[in-house]
Amino acid sequence: MAIIAYLNFQGKSKDASTYYAEIFGSEKPKFMFFGDMPPDPNFPMTGEVKSLVMHTEIKFDNNTIMFSDVPPGMPFTMGNNISLLISIKDPERIRAYFSKLSVDGQVQMPLQETFWSKLYGNLVDKFGISWQFNLDSE
Repeated sequence: MAIIAYLNFQGKSKDASTYYAEIFGSEKPKFMFFGDMPPDPNFPMTGEVKSLVMHTEIKFDNNTIMFSDVPPGMPFTMGNNISLLISIKDPERIRAYFSKLSVDGQVQMPLQETFWSKLYGNLVDKFGISWQFNLDSE
């Protein structure tokens, strides 16, 4: 099991991930942009949103840090822009951890299939810690 730091920014993920990659001697990050997502008529995107980083990561010394930009209109508080990502290959463990951490917490996105994972969801636990869960299918 891996617990990964996930950092969110307001339009600065590309700069931040490139900066940290240089500092930690990581390969240059590869970027997935919001504009790369399959279109959803319920959530139309402006050109500004399409150019924001949806996901990138750097790897160094057996560590991973992931990055994403927060689209305009979504809540963002500098200093609270980090969550912990649990990435494992066992869907039942993901469901169990998600269920237990959601007690007295707030589910942001129920566990569900996404275009990048067969099982993904996120929540804020009763202590205010943000958690993401991702089925690691390699």
